[in-house]
This record gives sequence, structure tokens and C-alpha cells, in this order.
Amino acid sequence: MTFRAMMAELWQFMRPYKWVMLAAGVALVFTASITLSIGQGIRFLVDQGLVASSSAALRNGVLVLIGLALLMAVGTYARHYLVSWLGERVVADLRKAVFDHIVTLHPSYFESNRSGEIMSRLTTDTTLLQHIIGTSFSMALRSTLMFVGALVLLLFTNLKLSLMVLFGVPLVLLPIVLYGRRVRKLSRASQDSIADVGSYAGEVIQHIKTVQSYTREEHEKQAFGREVENAFRVARRRIRQRALLIAVVILLMFGAVSALLWVGGNDMIAGRMSAGDLAAFVFYAMLMGSALATISEVYSELQRATGATERLVDLLQVEAEIPASVGGDEKGEARAVAPGRVAFEAVDFSYPSRPDQPAISELSLVVEQGKSLALVGPSGAGKSTLLELLQRFYDPQGGRITLDGVDIRELGTSSLRQQMAVVPQQPALFTADVWYNIRYGRPDATDEEVIAAAKAAHAHEFIQQLPEGYNSHLGEQGTRLSGGQKQRLAIARAILKDPKILLLDEATSALDAESEHHVQQALQELMKGRTTIIIAHRLATILHADRIAVLDRGQVVAQGKHLELVDTSPLYKRLAELQFQDSRA
Repeated sequence: MTFRAMMAELWQFMRPYKWVMLAAGVALVFTASITLSIGQGIRFLVDQGLVASSSAALRNGVLVLIGLALLMAVGTYARHYLVSWLGERVVADLRKAVFDHIVTLHPSYFESNRSGEIMSRLTTDTTLLQHIIGTSFSMALRSTLMFVGALVLLLFTNLKLSLMVLFGVPLVLLPIVLYGRRVRKLSRASQDSIADVGSYAGEVIQHIKTVQSYTREEHEKQAFGREVENAFRVARRRIRQRALLIAVVILLMFGAVSALLWVGGNDMIAGRMSAGDLAAFVFYAMLMGSALATISEVYSELQRATGATERLVDLLQVEAEIPASVGGDEKGEARAVAPGRVAFEAVDFSYPSRPDQPAISELSLVVEQGKSLALVGPSGAGKSTLLELLQRFYDPQGGRITLDGVDIRELGTSSLRQQMAVVPQQPALFTADVWYNIRYGRPDATDEEVIAAAKAAHAHEFIQQLPEGYNSHLGEQGTRLSGGQKQRLAIARAILKDPKILLLDEATSALDAESEHHVQQALQELMKGRTTIIIAHRLATILHADRIAVLDRGQVVAQGKHLELVDTSPLYKRLAELQFQDSRA
């Protein structure tokens, strides 16, 4: 990505604040003009005050310089505030845009992209852009204005010396361009390596109990150390190139100034120019030199920004395979059809990360309105996949899934999912209090409704025993709760949502026998009048289902009631013997 392309991408976020940019531009031009005017003040002070030995002229010259300094201070304050505000505002908008896009992405994207890397783009890359927009870009513009202004004033001050400056400028610009390309490539690699470090650390912290239970602390320390050292090596190469670039520019700049002093000093001694003109010329030459040095340094930063912007744009340009609001009336259409009949019609599906391994093959199943269907089968049979397809986390490659005869691909995904409640095998809890976690599917529920749902899920008692009751924070992913307690909170969340379609993915797998008995009673009440699909290995759950489907390798191999399947399906009989002990109890 070129600098122009980077600015084109960022412009869509900067465009809403054109007036702020205009005000910052005015302040920028104002301060640059004042700075350039100081050179004329120096010429007046030297010629009329020092050389002419006039105390009054010296006093006037000093007063002029003080006045110019005050004006420059005011202008610099306005410029710095406006530009910094712009940087913070643009980056805040960019972060929101990236996050808003991330939460709509297809689950397959997260199968091939680590969450730690995505978080690095959302935090580290945007922070870098904030520095660029709020500081470096302003410095680059200011230095460019100073360079052009100083060059123009040099031409008016002394033509011969100005031609020397013009001859030396390309020599300074050449290394900036050549080394800048290397810095840009290394900056992208550096950002990627930093993302790898964050991703690795996040994964280890997430699974810290597993790491410690297998005593892998030393291994993880060494592995993380290798990731850090790799990031350091990439950063060192980038820093070396950048430092070399700055050093070369400074050497060329001071070499040029020394040559100017030699030639200009001889002209002054020979009477071809005044001392004030030489002082002003050196001042402008130093301004040009410092402007070039700043540009060379900022150029490296802009190259880093180009790499960061490229990573963010890559993320923003990922297209969701199933957009969040495809088809239908988001407010009403899916709600009107959701309570009815669910049908899988000759469905074929393979996960995007495993296209050659069918997860579902020519599968047909029907769940009548208000009835329940239990899915049974060995691991990898496709049970959870069916629930993901029904929620449109994925679309089948063949066949279709319908609600009351309407293909769910014709419905809005948001309104479709609003009619469903899922109780997964591994409950998803957030780093917030109990109120928030139970209300997640229905934020407008009253406290009384939340408590009623918790009681129905047999979670109220243990919630009251928490340090702050319903106000207790649960820690990251609910780490402060046991597995059974997490499960009951997930069930309470589903009960509160009051869905038309209920999806239970081994919802009682983490409960002890007594809790399971109570929760099964709550679920039976919840399932009344609702279309329900259950994935379960527990006999108690299957006995209450209207129908049981036996899956194997993505296909339905048998359907019926429990006792019927024990007699007719060898696979179900074997599963019953292994998992349910006494299948005829």
C-alpha cells in the first residue's frame, strides 16, 4: 500500500471533521509564517542593532522577536490541540468501525485467524495510527511548509547560495526515498510479529489452568521468549534502517550548512552581502535542514502507518459470507414464521476449513411445530453442525433448511436468531455481573423477571451465596463459577429470552444428578409449545423428546422413540449401553 492509498483509506474517517482539519491547517500556516518571519527579525536585529551599534534598534528588534514568539506559541497551541483531537477522534471512529465489522464476520474467518492477532490490529495498529495522525502527519506538513517557505526566502536573500542549497536538496531526499521503502516493509513485518506475541500470550493465559496442570510453565516461558526475540529481531532491523536514514540526512544537512557558511562568510568579508543577510540566510538554511531531518524521521513513521493501515483495511475488507441482515424484514418476517415447522431438506455441508471432509451428507430431518427432536450419535456425527446451520452461522452447500416452508436464507439473520435460544455445552459468560449475563438475550428484562428465570433454572440459590449476589462479577469467561453453575446461568438466560425455538447442546452435561433433575423439570416447562432440538447423551433428556434421530458421519441412520431404537438401531443400542447404562430403566 502506498502513502496515497493509505490516505485515501483514512480520508473516509477524516472527512466528517473537515472543519477541524481546516482550522488546524490555518493554525499550521500561521505558525509556519511566524517562524519564517523570525529570520527577517534576526536580519533587522543584526544589521540595525548590532552592526550599527544602535541600542534603540536592538530594543525594537528584541521586542519584535518576543512578539513573534508569543504569536507562534498561540498558533502552536491551537495547531497541537486541533491535530491531536483529530487523531484521537479518527482512531476512535476507526476502532468502532473495525469492531462493528468484526462482530458480523462469518465464523469460518475466526477458524483461520487468531483472536490475538485481530486484537493486535484493533489496539496496537490503531494506537500507531493515532500517533501518526495526531503528531507525525502534522509535523510532516509543518516541515514541508517550512522547507518551501525557507527556500523561497533564501532565493530572495542570496541567489548564489540558494542555488547551492537547491543542488544539495536532491542528495538529502534520495536516501529518504530509498530507505523509506525498506522501512515500510519492515514495519509491516514488525506489526505482524507483535501481533504474534500478543496472540501467543493471550492463548496461554486463556488456558492457564491446563498449562499449570501439565506443568508446562517452563516450556511456555521458552516458547514465548522465542516469539518475543523474533519480534525484537524484526524491530531491530527496522530501527537500524530508520537510524541509518536519520544519520545520513543529518550528516548531509550539516555538511551543506558548513559549505554555506564558508561561501557566505567569504562573501560577507568581501562586502558582497551584509552580516544580517548572512545571519538570516543561515537561519533559513537551518530551518530547511531541520525540516528535512524531521521529514526523514516522520517519513519512517508514515511508512509504519502505511503498514498498520494496510492491516486494518485488510480486516475491514473481509466480506461476511452471511451478512447480518440478508433477506426479509428484519423486524417482522422471521418472527412470523419462526414458531413453525423446522425442516432439513437433503442438506450437504462441509466446513470452509475442511472442504474435503463432509460434515453433513444428504441429511433430511423434520421437527414439527411445538415438538422436540433429540439428536444422538458419536462425536463428529454432525449434531452440533445442524444447530450452527439452523442459526445460519454457515449455509449448506446443498439442500436447504426451512421454517414453515420458507428457506431461512430468505430471512433476516438478526430476526431469525432473535427467535432462538441456545444452551451450549460450554456456556459463554462475560466478564460482568450476574444481571448482565442472564439479561444478555433480553436486555430490557426487569429484575423480577431475571430472578424468576434464575429460580426456574435452579440458579437463584447459588447466586445469593455469591459475595455480592446478582451484582457479583464472574471473572473472565465466568472463571469464578463451577461448570454446573455456568450451565445453570446459561439456562436462566435461555428461559428469560422466552424463545420460539430452543436449541439445547448437551445443556445438562455439567450438572450433578440432583441439579440435573431440577433443571430437567425447568427445561420441560420451557419446552412446552416450542420447537426444540436437543443434543444429549443423558437418558433423562432423551426420554422426554417426542422423537430421537440417530446420526453417524453426517447422515441420519435411524429415527424413532427410545425403546424402539434400542430394538432397531445397533448404533443407538451400543450408545445406550455405553452412555446410559440401563437403557430400559
